[in-house]
Amino acid sequence: MNLDNPIFQDANAAREHLEAMQWPNGPVCPHCGNVDGERITTMKGKAHRPGLYNCMECRKQFSVTVGTVFERSKIALNKWLLATFLVASSKKGMSAHQLHRMLGVTYKTAWFMAHRIREAMKEDVSSSGPIGGEGKTIEADETYIGKREDQAMPAYREGKPYKSKKLGTKKQTVFALVERGGRVRSFHVPSATKEGLREILFTNAPRTSTLYTDESRFYTETGKEYAGHETVNHSAKEYARGIVHTNTIENVFSVFKRGMTGVYQHCAEKHLHRYLAEFDFRYNRRTALKISDQERHDMLLAAIRGKRLTYRRIGEAANA
Repeated sequence: MNLDNPIFQDANAAREHLEAMQWPNGPVCPHCGNVDGERITTMKGKAHRPGLYNCMECRKQFSVTVGTVFERSKIALNKWLLATFLVASSKKGMSAHQLHRMLGVTYKTAWFMAHRIREAMKEDVSSSGPIGGEGKTIEADETYIGKREDQAMPAYREGKPYKSKKLGTKKQTVFALVERGGRVRSFHVPSATKEGLREILFTNAPRTSTLYTDESRFYTETGKEYAGHETVNHSAKEYARGIVHTNTIENVFSVFKRGMTGVYQHCAEKHLHRYLAEFDFRYNRRTALKISDQERHDMLLAAIRGKRLTYRRIGEAANA
């Protein structure tokens, strides 16, 4: 998609594009669900902004952004659409500083916009269902990133870096499972434990799947409950044994870490789940699945409804 497209330059063109996507059969009142075109009128006149409608059923006014992540925003809609396209089409992410420069908004505004977009990217697990299944392969692994904020450095270690390789005690834990040729799901967990990872696996991947992991003891007992469980011994420098490997999930982690280190650079622990949702969204709609940047952008715009994120809520934890 060309960035000179009118939907990125003109607010009215952006609104019309969004209306065509959200309301293919005409306006729908987000307050009462009224779809009768004869009972919905367009507010006209200089006192009303373009795209404002009035529902004669519930007597409330609305626009196409009501009930979406764009609701109550004073940012021009064409800037919103440009921001969503940039985030959706950037493999390793788009920093708030870059959005701030490209959109001509303040850094604080760009930061808030980016978090709203990530909220739209969040997968509805209940409707999308589990990944994997009979005859399919799931790869699972955990990785560590950043720094845990709930662990203060002892006074005697002030200014002295840790040299221990026990990363799990110092960093934030991310657990992910990916279906080969399919989707990925990533989770920010307080710490990696057999019980915690087992629950996530059973909730998201049917036990009729074949499970591939590394040699970690986290999966020894859990793997026995799957149709098949094979491991590779990374500590012995074994990375693949025929079709048995965890290279797919390692590639997912590689892109995620490149983005978090090179683009975002710093991520507060309370926001990590939002960044994971962003990277999962792009991976699940990747070019390898024959999905173009424009199609991915359209999928993102289709997911904005029913999701709100206010500035007050933005700091809430994933399970709040």
